[in-house]
Amino acid sequence: MKFIIQLFRIAVGLLFIFSGLIKANDPLGFSYKLDEYFEVFGTEWMKPLSLSISIFMCALEMLLGFMLLIGSRIKLTLWLLLLMILFFASLNFYSGYYDKVRECGCFGDFIVMTPWQEFRNNIIMLVMTIFMMIKSSYIRPLFGKIIENILMVIAIIKCIGFPLYTYNYLPIKDFRPYAIGKNILEGMKLPENAKTDSIVMTFIYEKAGKQIELTQDQIKTIDSTYKFVDRKDKVVREGDKPAIHDFSITSVDGNDYTEQILNYPGYCFFLVCYDLEKTDKTVFGKVNDFTKLCKQDSVPIICLTASSEQIESFKKATGSTIDFYLTDGTQLKTMIRANPGLMLLKKGTVMDMWHYHSFPSYSDVKTKYFKK
Repeated sequence: MKFIIQLFRIAVGLLFIFSGLIKANDPLGFSYKLDEYFEVFGTEWMKPLSLSISIFMCALEMLLGFMLLIGSRIKLTLWLLLLMILFFASLNFYSGYYDKVRECGCFGDFIVMTPWQEFRNNIIMLVMTIFMMIKSSYIRPLFGKIIENILMVIAIIKCIGFPLYTYNYLPIKDFRPYAIGKNILEGMKLPENAKTDSIVMTFIYEKAGKQIELTQDQIKTIDSTYKFVDRKDKVVREGDKPAIHDFSITSVDGNDYTEQILNYPGYCFFLVCYDLEKTDKTVFGKVNDFTKLCKQDSVPIICLTASSEQIESFKKATGSTIDFYLTDGTQLKTMIRANPGLMLLKKGTVMDMWHYHSFPSYSDVKTKYFKK
């Protein structure tokens, strides 16, 4: 039994560190998933706290996993692990049972899992944690108190510092379809041998003010007292989807320029401002200088946003001369975890990207890319 408890200790500890580390690599992306949950549960008032909660949860997961591995404050650690697992299990069960959220976000974009898949993992971890609580005497600290406290201080600093760094300077490892080196046009294509949606034709009938949905075979079981209302196609199994979907670039007047811009043979820049009301305006002194130098060298630069109504007021407030185009807000938030964020592309391939906290000088970009 002691050997089994040690295996459980390593398995749960490493899984919590891994899960927290993946989310800490992209805390802004995890905060978007939290926003989705807040909408599902009708707690939209918590959205302003989503980023803080995201960073806290990432840090707590990593810290608890580390504490379990070194055997630090084991009773407190196991109780906190139990409560977290119960919380995630309840959340995933509700999301899966009522089909509220399709992707749980537990491992970010690295491993996309459904709530039911993660719920099964939660149950396995729950069983292991309960066993460890029962046999907690088998879990001994690996270090003395002084060394343990030093390690805990270092762990707390790193567990909080890492998600703060990635939030301010982009993820260290990018698992999104818009990562550096990825081609957007290729990402918009379905893979070979892709599975299509499995669709069943259903019919809606009404009797005594109540509507029921029937398949073609089930229609044979009802009588003439049922009144036909409508027919619709129901997706019973979703097929494969391209890595990038719902992506387009349109002008303010509605003209589509997606293919034209992504097929541009030279270098071009995307300034991504998914929500102009939330865009950090303090960096636009640098942005405006950058835009001016791009135009002098005839290097295309455009701003992609989902805020069509705020464009003119935003341009007046920032003095921007950049051309604005419209793109789906979800896609913009996926493209780069910054508002604004700068992306360099060549023939639809992402060459580089920068957070507004590390906005580059035009001369540096020109030296690195344009003079080769």
